[in-house]
Amino acid sequence: MDEKYISKTQEISTVLLDESKYQNLFKEYASIRRIRGDGNCFYRAFAFGCLEAVKSSSGAQKFREAVMRGPAELLSAGFDESAFKHLFDTFVNVLERCEAEDNHSTLFELFNEQSTSDSVVQYLRYLTSAYLQNHSDFFQQFVEAPSLKVYCTQEVETMAMECDHVEIVALSEALGVGIRIVSMEGCNGDLNHITIPTGTEPILHFLYKHSHYDILYQVAQS
Repeated sequence: MDEKYISKTQEISTVLLDESKYQNLFKEYASIRRIRGDGNCFYRAFAFGCLEAVKSSSGAQKFREAVMRGPAELLSAGFDESAFKHLFDTFVNVLERCEAEDNHSTLFELFNEQSTSDSVVQYLRYLTSAYLQNHSDFFQQFVEAPSLKVYCTQEVETMAMECDHVEIVALSEALGVGIRIVSMEGCNGDLNHITIPTGTEPILHFLYKHSHYDILYQVAQS
C-alpha cells in the first residue's frame, strides 16, 4: 500500500486476482480502498467511509446530529471530558472541513496525517466503549471478560486492538450507520454477506479478509 494509512482507490480486479473465486464480488464492486493493517483498520475504515459517504448523502444531517450526541454518550458512561474533548474536536473539525470541500482530497490528506487520523480512531474507540457500557444489559452477554468495563478498557479503548463483532454493532448503532461486510473467511471459499445492524440499508461496504477490513465501492448503477 503506497499511502501510510489509507490508499487511493484501486480497481478491485487488480487487488483480488483470482477471478474464478471472487467473480460475484467483481460483479457488485468496482473498486477497493486499502487500509493499513495496524489493528485499527476497522475504525479507520469506518471513519473515512462515513465522512466520504455522507458528504453526498441525504443522511448527512442525521449523521452530523449523531456525531454531536457523542459527548453526552461518553459522559453518561463515566468518561471525563478532558479525556475526549480534544479527540472529539478533531473529529468535528475533520467533518466540517469535509463538508466545506467539493472533493475528497482534504479527507484523504487528513487521514494520512498520523496525529489527525489516530485521534479520529481513538475517539471512535471511546465512543464505542461508551455505547457498550451504556447498553450493558444487551452487550454483556456477548463479551468474554471479567466484566464489560474490563473488556472495554482492555479491548476497545486501547489502540491497535483488533475489532470484534460486538464493537462493530455498537459503533454502527451509536452513529446510525448501516454497514455491509463481505467476508472471505468461509472455509469453502464462498463469500458471506453480513449487514449491521440487521435490516438496515448500508451506506458503507467493507471487505473482511484475514481479520482485516478494506473499503469496497459498488459498481455504478446504470
